[in-house]
Amino acid sequence: MSEERLYTVEEAGSMLDDLRERLPRIREARNELLASAERIEGRATGNGGGGEGRGYWKAMRSLRTDVEYLSERSIVLRDPDTGLVDFPAERNGRPIFLCWRLGEGGIGYWHDEDAGFTGRKPLESK
Repeated sequence: MSEERLYTVEEAGSMLDDLRERLPRIREARNELLASAERIEGRATGNGGGGEGRGYWKAMRSLRTDVEYLSERSIVLRDPDTGLVDFPAERNGRPIFLCWRLGEGGIGYWHDEDAGFTGRKPLESK
């Protein structure tokens, strides 16, 4: 079992440009997957849904690739609709998450492991 990576604020910040491209793609693939699944349901009689099935599998591959990318880097996808992610980190020797959401400028928040988004606190300026 591999050990979870811990991020500094700077290391998490260096991932943001990539996430700004990847997270909208995850949201689009997820939405296409859900829409295709609804259209396919009841239509697929053994041929995989025809054109609908192709769209479904394309979205599935795209979603899998991007989610695996995040997982391999220990980045936790919390909400694909808003692009909310957490980066495992430490603060004063205890485990926390650095919290970022698509549209925010940089890494500006953190929360305890069990606090979630509603427990976000701003990082103190140095």
